[in-house]
Parts: sequence; structure tokens; C-alpha cells
Amino acid sequence: MLSVGFRALFRREILRFVRRPKNTFMPPAITNVLYFAVFGVILGGRIDEIAGYPYILFIVPGLVVLGAISNAFENASFSIFHGRWNEYIHETLTSPLSYVEMVVAYVGASAVRGLVVGVIIAAVGRAFVPIGIEHGLFLVATMIVITALFAGLGIIGGLVARDFDDLTVMNQFILRPLVFFGAVFYSLETFEQPWQISLSLLNPMVYMVDSVRFGLLGHSDLIGVGILPGPYADFAPLVSLGVLTTGTLLVMAVDVYLFKIGYGLTD
Repeated sequence: MLSVGFRALFRREILRFVRRPKNTFMPPAITNVLYFAVFGVILGGRIDEIAGYPYILFIVPGLVVLGAISNAFENASFSIFHGRWNEYIHETLTSPLSYVEMVVAYVGASAVRGLVVGVIIAAVGRAFVPIGIEHGLFLVATMIVITALFAGLGIIGGLVARDFDDLTVMNQFILRPLVFFGAVFYSLETFEQPWQISLSLLNPMVYMVDSVRFGLLGHSDLIGVGILPGPYADFAPLVSLGVLTTGTLLVMAVDVYLFKIGYGLTD
């Protein structure tokens, strides 16, 4: 049974971005209209199919991931940092909530924002190209896991940041470049040299984009490049989801620990 305090904190964090749709939902919608128009329609018409899919359809999963995790990270990091900056986070810390409840409330609300933005981007993409869902349950599980993962990382970012510029640097100059090099606009199967594939596989974003692409389109680069031995190749998306789930739980455990020791909260 969820406590009253948990529900109150979760509701407050949800209302914080729901009440400002022009700041939280409009920008990703407009940005992705431009992405689909430029990369999908203008450039896509000059690019051959990738893995048997029209280019504009192939990039949809990557853009969904980019928008979802960016917003989950941004929401959590800003909420924590803003609470520290204005010192109202102390009210949460002195409440009867456990540290686990605090972390889950912040992560849960931020993940909700990421999921909503992901749906908005998918809807924008559907206006340009028909989009189906091949593995619905897998897709939902993946989206929940990756948004929760980056919400958890956002909490860490909000705790270590010393000013608002730090939050911008984390999102714009670390997170987004990793996503763009995470096989959003290209397929790993297009690489001719094994070292190029091996280097790409060091980027964790590759596994997130690939998992969402598998859920939406039924295609997985990780199966195509043979990341697992032959008999087990088809299990690559499930292995990715398992690793991402483990990573999410570990990050949330770190969040709870940082809250417990008061790191960055009592400065």
C-alpha cells in the first residue's frame, strides 16, 4: 500500500511539469517535426532503405529514445537541483517518507514525463509514416526501464550540479551526443570493419535504441551483427533488456544511498 506521503510527493512532481505543457511537451513535439521533416522527408528520399525499412521509419525508434530519456533526465535533475537551490527539498527530507519512497517518487514522476514525450514523438512520426508495434510488451518494458534509468541518473546529476549550467552540460553535451552515436540515424550492419561495430557496442545507447527498434519494428541490429553466439543470437534484445534493468536497479540503489548520507542535499 502506497503511503500518503509518497502519493503526495509523486503527485507534486507530476503536476510540476503537467501544468507547464508549453515548456515540457511543446518543445520536443516541434523539434521532432523538424527532425522528421529534414532527416526523414528531405534526406530520407535520397537514402536507400535501411534493413528493409524506409529511412524515415527506421529513425523513429531512435528519436523516441532521445526524447524520452532526455526529458526523464532533465525532469529529475532539475527537480532535485531546484529543490536544493530554493531549499524546499528539506521539507521532503524531514517528512516521514523513507529514502526509497523519495527516490521512487522522483524517478517515477520523471519516467512518466519521459514516457509521455516518447508517445508524443511516436505520434509525430506517425503523421509522416505508418508505424506499427511488433512486440508491444517488450516495447513497454523497455521504455519504462530506460526512462527510469535516466530519471535515476538525473537525480545523481541534480545532486552533483553546482549551478544550472551544469545541468545543461550534462544533457546537451554528454547525453545527446551519446544518443546520436547510438545508431539512431544508421544501422550497425552498415559498418564494414569489425572494429567499428566493437567501438559502437561500447556505447550503452546502442542497446536502448536497438531494444526500442525491436519493439516497434521487430528489427534488431544486435541480432544482425551477431553479438551473441549463433544459437542464442535471437535472444540479444532480451539480454539487452536484462542488462538495462539491472543497471536501472543499481542506479536507483545509488540514489537511495546518496539520499541516505545527504550527499548534496545539506550543502
